[in-house]
This record gives sequence, C-alpha cells and structure tokens, in this order.
Amino acid sequence: MTDFAVPELVGLILPVLQETLRDSDSEPLEPIDGSFALYGKKGVLDSLGLVNLIVAVEQAVEDKFGCSITLADERALSQEDSPFATVKSLAAYLSVLLNEQDQ
Repeated sequence: MTDFAVPELVGLILPVLQETLRDSDSEPLEPIDGSFALYGKKGVLDSLGLVNLIVAVEQAVEDKFGCSITLADERALSQEDSPFATVKSLAAYLSVLLNEQDQ
C-alpha cells in the first residue's frame, strides 16, 4: 500500500499547471506553488482552463502511478470547499482518491 502524500502530489500538479497556463497564454502575477489559486474568485483559470488542467492531471496520475481516477465527479462538485480552489486543495483531494483506491 502506497501513501499518496499531498506534497508529492503538489509536485505532480505544478508542472501540469505550468503547461496548462502556457497553453492558455496566462501569465500569473503570483508565484506558482501550493497556495496558487486555480479557480473561483481569485483563480486564474476559466472553466475551459480548469477542464484542461483536470484532464492533464488525470493523465499525469495514470502515467506516474498506473491508476485511473476521475477528479471532476459528483463528490468533488458537492463539497462545500471546492477541491479546485488551489493547487494544495486539488492535491489533497487527489490524495484522498488515490489512497482510497489503493486500499
């Protein structure tokens, strides 16, 4: 059983996010780290950018860990605090999904 830790997953998400931002010609004004706002009032991604990021992160997870996950599902969308708000919240949600799948 592997423990999928949030810091490791932040490290997985950051290069995917940087690629997504390059593809969308977005120039963030703040550093890209775990607290970087993805979506919402302070987020830099529009809905299409978020979808592109989600798909790319799902692919990166499959490439690195060999397992298929779905980030944008009813469970994610029904949470009071969106897992898509920041890089760290996305990594935390991804950690939950991966750790559940690994049991």
